[in-house]
Amino acid sequence: MYSSDASLYRVPPRVVVTPREAGELPAVLGVCREAGVPLTMRGGGTSIAGNAVGPGVVVDVSRHLNRVLEIDPEAGTALVEPGIVQARLHREAAVHGLRFGPDPSTRTRATLGGMIGNNACGSRALGYGRTSDNVLGLDVVAGSGERLRLGDMPGAGVQSGALERLRGLVGEHLALVRTEFGRFGRQVSGYSLEHLLPENGFDVARALVGSEGTLALTLAARIRMVREPACRLLAVLGYGSMAEAADAVPAILPFGPVACEGLDSRITGVVRERRGPDAVPPLPRGSGWMLVELAGTEIGALRATAQRVVKESGCVDSMFVEDMALGDALWRIREDGSGLVARTPGGEQAHAGWEDSAVPPERLGEYLRELEALLVGYDLFGVPYGHFGDGCIHVRIDFPFGRDGADGTRVFRSFLNEAATLAARHGGTMSGEHGDGRARSELLPHMYSAEALALCSAVKDVFDPDDLLNPGIIVRPAAVDADLRPAQAVPLKRGLGLAFRDDRGDLSRAVHRCTGVGKCRADNTAAGGVMCPSYLATSEEKDSTRGRARVLQEVVNGKLGPDGWKSEALHDVLDLCLSCKGCASDCPTGIDMASYKAEALHRRYRRRLRPRSHYALGWLPRWTRLAAKAPAAIKIMNVAMRARALKPLVAWGAGIDRRRTLPAFAPVTFRRWFASRTSAQGRNGDVVLFVDSFTDAFSPDVGKATVKVLEHAGYRVSVTERPVCCGITWISTGQLDGARAQAGRTVRALLPHVRRGAKVVGMEPSCTGVLRSDAEELLGGADAAAAREVAAATRTLAELLAETPGWTPPDLSGVAGIAQPHCHHHAVMGWTKDAALLKEAGADVGRLGNCCGLAGNFGVEKGHHDVSVAVAEQQLLPAVRKAAENDVVLADGFSCRTQLRELSGRDGEHLAQLLARHLPESEG
Repeated sequence: MYSSDASLYRVPPRVVVTPREAGELPAVLGVCREAGVPLTMRGGGTSIAGNAVGPGVVVDVSRHLNRVLEIDPEAGTALVEPGIVQARLHREAAVHGLRFGPDPSTRTRATLGGMIGNNACGSRALGYGRTSDNVLGLDVVAGSGERLRLGDMPGAGVQSGALERLRGLVGEHLALVRTEFGRFGRQVSGYSLEHLLPENGFDVARALVGSEGTLALTLAARIRMVREPACRLLAVLGYGSMAEAADAVPAILPFGPVACEGLDSRITGVVRERRGPDAVPPLPRGSGWMLVELAGTEIGALRATAQRVVKESGCVDSMFVEDMALGDALWRIREDGSGLVARTPGGEQAHAGWEDSAVPPERLGEYLRELEALLVGYDLFGVPYGHFGDGCIHVRIDFPFGRDGADGTRVFRSFLNEAATLAARHGGTMSGEHGDGRARSELLPHMYSAEALALCSAVKDVFDPDDLLNPGIIVRPAAVDADLRPAQAVPLKRGLGLAFRDDRGDLSRAVHRCTGVGKCRADNTAAGGVMCPSYLATSEEKDSTRGRARVLQEVVNGKLGPDGWKSEALHDVLDLCLSCKGCASDCPTGIDMASYKAEALHRRYRRRLRPRSHYALGWLPRWTRLAAKAPAAIKIMNVAMRARALKPLVAWGAGIDRRRTLPAFAPVTFRRWFASRTSAQGRNGDVVLFVDSFTDAFSPDVGKATVKVLEHAGYRVSVTERPVCCGITWISTGQLDGARAQAGRTVRALLPHVRRGAKVVGMEPSCTGVLRSDAEELLGGADAAAAREVAAATRTLAELLAETPGWTPPDLSGVAGIAQPHCHHHAVMGWTKDAALLKEAGADVGRLGNCCGLAGNFGVEKGHHDVSVAVAEQQLLPAVRKAAENDVVLADGFSCRTQLRELSGRDGEHLAQLLARHLPESEG
């Protein structure tokens, strides 16, 4: 898990340390010095240049060294430990109206220590500067073992032999430092020695920022905080191309924007394809856009400035955004850029490497055109975007690693050297904010003289004479093409379980989608996100989507041996995966860990004895069908499952936690009720209701309410002649042969209805999700084609009602409460239609993020109870405690309602039930 970060490199460490207090860092360094073992510091592991991987000891400060030690509102400063994530710092500082100025796109998981290591900048560096501009003091231990308190830190100013040697070294090379270092704002490559000049106050703390952990270990930092502006306005400018947008930057900068970002239609096209057409807000005409953010105290003045920006910018079209919700949607597209463009339109993996070069802004347009021409010359594809106001360009490139007949490593090395020559010719830098790392340190001779690099080496020797701290970075660099992770990938074609059609049937390609951007480590639940529930509950890297993907990469590459699928390492990382599928929508690179877990379980247990829960819970639909055939026995079964004396035996036999209660069978199944009634004629056509096992056996009232709403909307409702099952419980337990059989029967049963023009409406979100996506992955040949037909006709209730002509929802103006969307609903279908329906009906319902924690069989299985409850405590349970007694708690998922009832005593309500009980009785 720690052998890679968000870069192309794989360097397995010997030891991973997660220190619990800052005083342990000097102790760790002391051991490394004594043993002669390298030491690499790691924060969020989001480095894209290979700055946070090393062969000796890797120190992860994010787990425990993550406190805000002090906030001084009057001085506008904060004292923090290196592992504090920027977004968490913002939450704590928000009560004082403060935030840290630089805001990289990874701020929801990037640590301040990592930002200091790389001199992170982000979109708003124009307004607030780089990290180095906002660091006031550092408490560090040098590689030599010497403790240094620098700048605004208690104990600073003590005489130090290392600092005196550094002062003398810079004094001997003043002309060199003044001419080669700090030439423009985004010159992050190499060491920032310009801060050591006498006219800059010999500021060693600022000089250490951007040294990538090669000189000293950060124990604490005092940083400058800024106040949120009273008003913001986003001007979106449209251009014919990205290069034309770049040409306009010099005309825009005099207006003082706090951000000036570029993106083009290739990124927005990916967003529409992956997340639906509604995911991209309306944009001005053009193929390239500039997002220009203005901030100030008065909105009228910002509007006037924005008008002048448009006039001077040469754009072909423009729009102003004052609604920050819309603005945030645009920024999210930009911030997810590195993940969104990790696949080319042709399906190839796009890689970091030449990721964040920068040139003076006045050279940006010309540089961008030549960079695109260089890509074409190498027959490579990349989508440039980035911090145009700073002249910084991001791009992911489809280097041909692992392609038949292609020497990807040779192409990679050759391109990087030519690209470095190009950037240097424009007066630019190899790195504009992410540091040099393993990806660019070898390229530094393209931009620095031999004398300047020798000076950097001498500075390294002052702080780290034994070259133990992050060796191979900046000074005495490792080769750019050494230890490349993608070059080690081994194709693994389908042969057992799922089709992985989006990855050409190659499971290796699928798991290597993970580039390590680490969004799964961020708490995105406040914005309705789901990924990754177990990591939020445990804070363990192994419980993140990225951690799981890294171990799966080792398995498919053969690094865990021939028994990798049966290894305890793989079991450990997958055990707490809830199969929530949140990553399938929330991960910018499109990881689908629920599918990978199903495939892994399938390979581990195929033709072998399985855990008891796989038979009890995985075959649950089979047991419900048997129970339905003997309704007289249902009451006896319900009593037996709740008998205190029998509960331990039932729990053991089913492989479930004793603290869980199995759901009670309904006295009359939904199908039996439906068969006893006469269907109404429909003016709007036919609907075939997909009767899932949960609704049929446990929640028939949901089915009855759905029929009532559909008939009110003018549909004639029918069900399949025989009971069918989508196979979700077989999928989640990795019984893919059984799932395939179940899904095949279901598709064949629904297809005649679909071909007669009926829509399929699902009531249970996980089952609806299978019909919309997983069924095609399970099936082959004609069945796969049929599954595509069924998927195209399948709707959620809200989706069907939204497209029903003339239907208006009942008046819900008196309804208030919260909604817990099912994870599969969020990930596969999206919840926007549900939200729109509730808003149109007048309901005041707030959406929760994260998973409920039960997630089908997960929370019921033995060993998962505590994590299941911890997940529920992230969002659901606190929100329920705050809700008024009469507030509605919407929960379409059967597992969500079960978790809610068990842990809070509240009953959840399906959308169909809410609508049905507000319909006029005469229409019911």
